[in-house]
Amino acid sequence: MRKVRAAHRRPERFEDGEREKMAPDMRKDSAARPVADAPSATDRRASFNPLWQGLVGSMMIALGSFGVGWLASVSPMNRNPLLIAIRTEYAGVITSTVVLTLGCWILFRAWLRLGQVNAGWGPDSLKAVKKAVWTWSAPMLLALPIFSRDVFAYIGQGRLVDAGQDPYVTGISSLNNWFQLGTDITWAQDETPYGPLFLLLEYWVFRAVGFSPDLSVLLFRLIAFAGVILCLVYVPKLAALHHVSGAKAAWITVANPLFLISFVASAHNDAVMVGLAVAATYYAATRRGVLAVVLMTASIGIKPITMVLLPFIGLLWAGTDAKWPRKILYWCYTLALFAAIMLAVGLANGYGIGWLKVMLGTGTGSVLFAPVGALNALLSGIFDAFSLPTNWILPVLKIGGRLLSVVLVLVLIFKGKPSHLVQRMALAFTALVVLSPIVQPWYLLWLLPFFAVTGIRDDWQIVWVYFTTAFFIAFGAADQLFIWQFLGDLDPWVKHLSTGISWVAMFYLAYLDPRTRTLFTGLVPSKQWLRVLRSGPKKDEVAPS
Repeated sequence: MRKVRAAHRRPERFEDGEREKMAPDMRKDSAARPVADAPSATDRRASFNPLWQGLVGSMMIALGSFGVGWLASVSPMNRNPLLIAIRTEYAGVITSTVVLTLGCWILFRAWLRLGQVNAGWGPDSLKAVKKAVWTWSAPMLLALPIFSRDVFAYIGQGRLVDAGQDPYVTGISSLNNWFQLGTDITWAQDETPYGPLFLLLEYWVFRAVGFSPDLSVLLFRLIAFAGVILCLVYVPKLAALHHVSGAKAAWITVANPLFLISFVASAHNDAVMVGLAVAATYYAATRRGVLAVVLMTASIGIKPITMVLLPFIGLLWAGTDAKWPRKILYWCYTLALFAAIMLAVGLANGYGIGWLKVMLGTGTGSVLFAPVGALNALLSGIFDAFSLPTNWILPVLKIGGRLLSVVLVLVLIFKGKPSHLVQRMALAFTALVVLSPIVQPWYLLWLLPFFAVTGIRDDWQIVWVYFTTAFFIAFGAADQLFIWQFLGDLDPWVKHLSTGISWVAMFYLAYLDPRTRTLFTGLVPSKQWLRVLRSGPKKDEVAPS
């Protein structure tokens, strides 16, 4: 994505030695990039407004999570009288749902306002974004898991490693009391989709805190937060190499409410995977290839999906002005170092290359968010209408999607401008994700940093970020609510309530909010009655009925 260039430029500062280590195409004109004028005193005072708004939203998310967030059955917190009251009574569950959902949208609005207040992206804007990330993350570090319960699967897999079993072969249900430690039943028979490095982290967490699910969640959340910090450090650095505002890239990516909820409150290990991949890309772009390959190998060791980025790391290491013999040579260096590290880890933990099966697998099932899943639903409906068999459709679509993604990745590896290597990397990663049968809400966060550092324009591109972020926040807030089985009749109504609040919030922000509606001017339909509703009738004028 191309950035919007400013008319006036000022010199940019680089860390000592950083300019010399940049790839040749990135060194060109690196002494100039747009910097807005310093914000006025009024602007600086206004910048505190979204910061504290976001803190309120984050605190509401944390408070709401204690009523509808996930807890393991054996957690001592289930015996807390206050939690019993709010988790087992209709009023408590409904109130918690409202507080959690409203908190998400207050945080979302604060994120929009943070971007507006710092729209010039002057010299102090990165500091403001970093302060927002730390401030908004703090309450979520203490929240119960929301939007996903995958963190409890990490506990079970750590137990598998401790028991001497192979998580690439054996499911969690082989363990005693596995369900009481909070793992979703869908993990019962499934092999782990994670890399060997994360298996070690799971094992170390289990050895550190034993069967305590609450302490385990806290440690996994701190590990995930380390990935958030990596992104906060390296997203601005990588953006600067592409002459893109580091503050804006960090705002789009790291301060994004979906990013913080998914990677802090949910404690997803994807945060570490993404953070290591972004850091690796930065070091490859500055020609520190050995460190880049080590970091990318560590990312693959968390989740093997980032293996698709490895060829681009080799190309960046070779230099964007390299000829094909040099590119092939550096691919060999990259592959040899990667293979040596992964084989050493495999020999050390005894699992060999079991992680490779994870990379080659296409997963089970599908979701409607994924194009493959949507096409499967459409074709299945058509074939069902004519009483024709449908069990072959999804397997064929999975294979077709995987083959098409491989073709697109190969094209992007071998074709395209050398100066657009990181952008090509982002597109290759996108092809692999989008053509998968399952696309989870947080998968967007795998891709967002690489697009943000290469430039997201302030037109339909940023609005698309707003839309996808809002959509997946609304989905996660309603879909992943914990409600006891004896309150089952309340379950659908609470989810409808959360969805309704989200729709009202999105409508308000896009049409009625005097601050944020300007972000969508000309990009959402405008009706006369909405203008009347926002501003009211003029003097001596009767509002139309």
